[in-house]
Amino acid sequence: MSGPVQIQLRQLPHAADLPLPSYQTDGAAGMDIYAALGEPVVLAPLQRQLIPTGLEIALPPGYEAQIRPRSGLAFKQGLTLLNSPGTIDSDYRGEIGVILVNLSDEPAEILHGQRIAQMIIAPFVQAVWQPVAQLDQTRRGAGGFGSTGKGGEDAD
Repeated sequence: MSGPVQIQLRQLPHAADLPLPSYQTDGAAGMDIYAALGEPVVLAPLQRQLIPTGLEIALPPGYEAQIRPRSGLAFKQGLTLLNSPGTIDSDYRGEIGVILVNLSDEPAEILHGQRIAQMIIAPFVQAVWQPVAQLDQTRRGAGGFGSTGKGGEDAD
C-alpha cells in the first residue's frame, strides 16, 4: 500500500471558518465533513435537503470520493444520506453537497459547522464491456435474492 494521495481542495467563502475534512482517529477510513450553512436548517420527519459543505476538490484520475453517513447521526437523530454512498468523480469540480434525510419522527436541526457525513477516498477501475453470446456457468447460476440460503450445505 502506498502513502497518502495528494488532493487539491478549495474552501469556499461560506466555509472559511470550518475545519478541513479530517480523520478523527489514526485508523479512520473516512474524514468528517461539515455543514456550511448561512443559517440552521430544520428537517421535518422524512424531509430531505441538499446541505452544502463549502468544499470543492480535484481528485486525481483513478480516484473517487465516497460520501457516507455518520453512524452517530443515524443512531442518535435518525439522520442518514440518500444516494449513499454518494460518488464524487475525479472530473467533478463543483461544491460537494450532502443529501441529508430525517428518518426519525422528530424534527432535526442542522447547524453550521456540524459534522454531517464522512468522505472516503478510494481508487477505482473502469470496465470495458466484452459482448459474448453466452456466459460461463457457475454453481450458483442465475440464483439471486436469497437463493444461497435455501437449505442444504449452502444454507446461511
